[in-house]
Amino acid sequence: MCGIVGYIGRQEAQSILLDGLKKLEYRGYDSAGLAVYNGETIGVKKKEGRIVNVESLLEEQSLLGSVGIAHTRWATHGKPSDRNSHPHMDHEDKFAIVHNGIIENFLELKEELQAKGHTFRSETDTEVIAHLLADAYNGDVVETVQHIVKKMEGAYALAIMSEYEPDKLVAVRLASPLIIGVGEGENFIASDIPAILKHTREMVILEDGEMAVLTDDQIQVMTTEGEKIDREPLHVDWDIVTAEKDGYDHFMLKEIYEQPKAIRDTLTGRIKEGIVDLASELTLSQAEMEQIDRIHFVACGTAYHAGIVGKYALEQLTRIPVEVDVASEYRYRDPIITERTLVIVISQSGETADTLAAMREAQSRGAKVLAITNVVGSTIARDADEVLITSAGPEIAVASTKAYTSQLVVIYQLGLYLAHIRATQPRTEIEKMVEELLSLPLKIEEALKGADILKMLATELARHNNLFFIGRGLDFAVALEGSLKLKELTYIHSEAYPAGELKHGTLALIEEGVPVISLATQAFTYDKMVSNIEEVKTRGAHVLGITTAGSVDLQRTADEVITVPQTLPLFSPVLTVIPLQLLSYYACIARGFDVDKPRNLAKSVTVE
Repeated sequence: MCGIVGYIGRQEAQSILLDGLKKLEYRGYDSAGLAVYNGETIGVKKKEGRIVNVESLLEEQSLLGSVGIAHTRWATHGKPSDRNSHPHMDHEDKFAIVHNGIIENFLELKEELQAKGHTFRSETDTEVIAHLLADAYNGDVVETVQHIVKKMEGAYALAIMSEYEPDKLVAVRLASPLIIGVGEGENFIASDIPAILKHTREMVILEDGEMAVLTDDQIQVMTTEGEKIDREPLHVDWDIVTAEKDGYDHFMLKEIYEQPKAIRDTLTGRIKEGIVDLASELTLSQAEMEQIDRIHFVACGTAYHAGIVGKYALEQLTRIPVEVDVASEYRYRDPIITERTLVIVISQSGETADTLAAMREAQSRGAKVLAITNVVGSTIARDADEVLITSAGPEIAVASTKAYTSQLVVIYQLGLYLAHIRATQPRTEIEKMVEELLSLPLKIEEALKGADILKMLATELARHNNLFFIGRGLDFAVALEGSLKLKELTYIHSEAYPAGELKHGTLALIEEGVPVISLATQAFTYDKMVSNIEEVKTRGAHVLGITTAGSVDLQRTADEVITVPQTLPLFSPVLTVIPLQLLSYYACIARGFDVDKPRNLAKSVTVE
């Protein structure tokens, strides 16, 4: 969530730091700030709100100097405010620090420091770190950092600078991502690669329990115990243009329209001789795959909804029992895990703290963990036993779109691969399903052609403060995702229900004019779904139906109907989610809200 940028070199740091922060805006934030050493002291400018607020301060008085750190904050301790913004300094303004994560024992540490005469200016846990540094400084900032991290409990990615030793930046990582950029006569710190990709493509990724000491011409990586580490930089061959809007009004709209390409890229290289072949990506042997007797999907938010679809898909294709858990609850419910359990964690960023914690819990109990993620070098990708990458490309908007559909496609690929290995589906059926899977990009392009109608419908939806989504089976799984998209973008109260559950309480909330978005694509529940729609219509609901082309009964029943191309019922979620994404996007526009940065939310959630 929080964004970190650091620079040490021979150029003016201010512009580099600001540019880096802007590249990290997709992570979500509520304040921003910079600290730069000017040759005598460390100057700080920080402000609640958007980066533009900090830029206004800098227009009045620049921060001159070639060494600095910067931050975008997403509040955990202390409400969003100027004084709670990063960077933070000690009471004598000798140390400046930016921090991503949580210091769980900060109150205890704060009380100890206050007893020694330290005074605090913020409500944050981060400020404690600056005071610890000042209290323990022994003339060597590296040794001091190594000393204080032993006192800290929690998760942190830190960038530290000191007036005492202004020719150094120190970076430390424990359970929060942090990378080092290697330049010529300059070096960088960042919480994510896009922040510094403009300046260097050579990256050193810090692991947990590691730190780096940067000067303008040298980088030394070591453990927090002081043991030196030799690590070759990783060359990152990313196209910066992929993180730009390319003429679209918003990143979200761009990413919705990128879904055909994202799915094509995710399918590329995994289809051989008419079937899915993941042998080159997975180390699990055929014997191990045959021994799997249960599967757990574990994820958060949109990725959790992908897991619900995954339950239907994998149970149908492999006949293995599947459970789906919200990651933040998984490790606290004492799940039944054995060595024959496959735990599948899903995370767009690969840094989701709850999912990472659940993954480690599963591994500690002997399960194999397979990660589905979009980021190759992420913590989850590195620490999982197996990894399947979604090739969605950078997703900048906070509301996930192309990452979700790419996750679905990877789940289908895994299901078809396991079905072939375990012989739970005839090869001829698998080949038919693979052929249909390959047709999905074209069918998404067809579904996107209904954008103009959806824009008109969304304008009407935006006038309401409450609405409902209903569906059965896989349609209910998509209804959950549609409801989440609408509420996170428009702030409209929205709920998704299995349509058969309406009569067990929810019908009491249906009254004249309430919008109900109804999904009906599953043949074996279609007639029941039409009856459920009649139930809400009878009570005055205004129904928008979403179904496949040719579904005549729904067109007679619903007030408006949006159709998507026909596909196998199992693959329908990839198509039915498209109009729901567009509805949410256009309803957000109609209500005048920030599409790419919804309030209170962050793209990469790295605290539990």
